[in-house]
Amino acid sequence: MGRAEQPSRRNVLAAAVAAAVVAPMVTAGVAQAARPPAGPVDHHAWTRVPDWRAGTAKGTRTVVGARPGVVIATPAGTTDYTDPHTGTTAAWEYATWTSPVHRLRVPATEVIASWNAHTPAGTWLQIELHGTYSDGTETPWYVMGRWAAGDQDIKRTSVDGQTDSKSTIWTDTFAIDDATTGLRLVSYRLRLTLHRRPGTKLTPTVWRVGAMGSDVPDRFTVPASTPGLAKELAVPRYSQEIHKGQYPEYDNGGEAWCSPTSSQMIIEYWGGRLSPEQLAWVDPAFADPQVCQAARFTYDYQYEGCGNWPFNAAYAATYKGLQGMVTRLGSLTDLETLIAAGIPAITSQSFLKEELTGAGYGTSGHLMTVIGFTAEGDVIANDPASQDDSAVRRVYKRREWENIWLRTKRYNATGKVVSGTGGVCYLYFPARPTAHQRKALAAVGVR
Repeated sequence: MGRAEQPSRRNVLAAAVAAAVVAPMVTAGVAQAARPPAGPVDHHAWTRVPDWRAGTAKGTRTVVGARPGVVIATPAGTTDYTDPHTGTTAAWEYATWTSPVHRLRVPATEVIASWNAHTPAGTWLQIELHGTYSDGTETPWYVMGRWAAGDQDIKRTSVDGQTDSKSTIWTDTFAIDDATTGLRLVSYRLRLTLHRRPGTKLTPTVWRVGAMGSDVPDRFTVPASTPGLAKELAVPRYSQEIHKGQYPEYDNGGEAWCSPTSSQMIIEYWGGRLSPEQLAWVDPAFADPQVCQAARFTYDYQYEGCGNWPFNAAYAATYKGLQGMVTRLGSLTDLETLIAAGIPAITSQSFLKEELTGAGYGTSGHLMTVIGFTAEGDVIANDPASQDDSAVRRVYKRREWENIWLRTKRYNATGKVVSGTGGVCYLYFPARPTAHQRKALAAVGVR
């Protein structure tokens, strides 16, 4: 489960995901069409040589090869940055790359950026978003994250307090302040600013940058999908609960570590491993030290937690041969498509204890890993909110699980209407996916 503060920055988004049309409600257990109509999500990414060359470079250049990207060529200038979490001011050379304008297929109430990069010691990067509203006005340049794979140069951070009269950045998410007005974001650009220590030849390398825009209908229930797959992937199992009380500086383990614990499961499914030297900082008395590593290197020093969605995807992509991103899916049929291609997914959901049979807990925000489906169509999940690693594999009822994941509104224990995540998930997959994997990803709107 996420930390106690997490719902506060997500609850505000409940209004943002509200659309003019409410999704039709159906009786639980009534099967609908196997694949819903085109969903209210637009995911776009820049990953290929033509993509990078189509952008505007100021001091950057495109590198080709197995993973094309952008790097610093000749810095555009030098800037001072005062780290708000250390108080240290340092000079940095910088260069920028700005994407072409992307016109959203679905005008959006929310946008979440993702990026994959290598940032050697002495480098870091900033990701910004600038958009155009449906009324023709423009947003400011919003900072979506200041990020480095390590923590020796800057403390990776989201940036609070960013707003105009129409939208706000909530940790990692751009959100329209009042979606009931009909205002939407119709297009955006992303800007990368790459930084390095002055006088060096160091550079970040960015292989992937993109964003997911969405306008998910406001809904308490969703149509039921028809089971279509019986398959289970062999994903490692890790419990967040065995880390309770560990590393208070990274939010104290336990229920706060659902996101990095889930990330580590899938990273290792794809073969990502850490050396003893990389894990030497972890107390040798702690089991599963790689989960501690994931918590440390997904930690957002502004949010004061490990639940920053893009930071988790960026962490996964620090492992060789992996890429990661954040998106929304439309149904369990989409997850079945991915599982059939060997791609597990990390999903975000919130629920009361009685809404998910067998969970044994309720949560205002929790990440778990979907690894397959039973012959009856029920969800097989590696749920890190388990007492130990051996208890992590769970089977949850399909109809219950689908609804708690895809809804955008729910009632909490006091009867108050609060938010749901509307199908948010992290996808980690090979940098060079197979033809089957590419087809599956394309089917759920990911390139």
